[in-house]
Amino acid sequence: MMISRRTALLGLTSAWTLGRSSVAFAGSSGGPDDPRLVVILLRGALDGLSAVTPYGDPDLASYRRALVLPEPGQEGGLLDLGGFYGLHPSLVTLHGLYGQGQMLPIHAVAGHYRSRSHFEAQDYLESGADERLGSGWLNRAVSVLQGKANRPDGYGLAMGLTVPLLLRGSARVGSYAPAGSQHPDADLYGQILALNASDPVTGPALRNALKARGFSDAAMTEGGMAAAPGVDAAGKPRKIDAFTQLSTAAGEMLATAHGPRVAALEIGGWDTHAGQLGRLGGPLAQLDRGIGALRQGLGESWNRTVVLALTEFGRTVRINGTGGTDHGTGTVAFLAGGAVAGGKVGGTWPGLRSGQLFENRDLAPTTDLRSVVAGVLCDHLHLPQHAVGTVFPGTAVEPARGLVVPV
Repeated sequence: MMISRRTALLGLTSAWTLGRSSVAFAGSSGGPDDPRLVVILLRGALDGLSAVTPYGDPDLASYRRALVLPEPGQEGGLLDLGGFYGLHPSLVTLHGLYGQGQMLPIHAVAGHYRSRSHFEAQDYLESGADERLGSGWLNRAVSVLQGKANRPDGYGLAMGLTVPLLLRGSARVGSYAPAGSQHPDADLYGQILALNASDPVTGPALRNALKARGFSDAAMTEGGMAAAPGVDAAGKPRKIDAFTQLSTAAGEMLATAHGPRVAALEIGGWDTHAGQLGRLGGPLAQLDRGIGALRQGLGESWNRTVVLALTEFGRTVRINGTGGTDHGTGTVAFLAGGAVAGGKVGGTWPGLRSGQLFENRDLAPTTDLRSVVAGVLCDHLHLPQHAVGTVFPGTAVEPARGLVVPV
């Protein structure tokens, strides 16, 4: 690993590994408009039908009536996105950005693979290739872009205990994390409790242990282990969550004149096999706070920023027997930032009639995630069109256009 003196003085060798969140940074080209890109990996498979609900589709309620929130304008209802879609009420910041034309959800997206394994799907998502590789598409993009710019600090810098596959590859990537322990978050406790609920020995023992840590019987019964906003499990004022802290730091570093121009963060908690109605609001609110923190940390540089949040696959259209959803295919991706051409919902809606579902179970994908990424790389970071094949080797990828504001 090579770290220049100037980079060290800028504080770019500082990092955080808090809870299950980590952050990675990568330098790229400058240019007259000095664009920034933030990629957020939503590990665990986000249910796009709950995050951006097509409440105008007449077939939705027949599959998941118990998961569909009230329509916009009703108490606890969705936040309207134009009359057909509604945003989950936990995404207040994103809804505000949508109203300002700075947020663009793209529905019915999926990776180029059809694996239902988290591990395989995340590898394919991050490598961006038709086969499993040891390098990531963001590293390959950085390699091309920093070669154009010839910046002294143009190499990648991964913050955390490990470098995600997304940033592994030939481009130099430094990695640093402070000494410290990782502590399980409330969602992980909930998953362990659910797995042991039927065991006559470990089930009660775990419940007693969690009660001792301040979790209520109601929270454990409903399957939603997340503490109330601003309060920890014991009812005490809660510190800012790890993802928000990382987002704040990322924004401030990206805003630095000679700092990185590309950042990658990740957040877990999306694998909602049970009790989804009570559990999904927590990670969605965390994502929302994080994007708000990015905006604040970036300051004026937010106007030249694109934030891309994407997940490995969606979830089934039908509810399972435990009030959750299983591994699916089509889902939603979010674009946010001052450089985003937002204020609408992108993608082609495939419909939810039985004959329109993928394998009679999933939201059918109509947009390749790689085309979304390629569109942002080309139109925002000015990646040359001929380099798309280098970033995404294998099948030709056509960049999606109109995702960002022309400069």
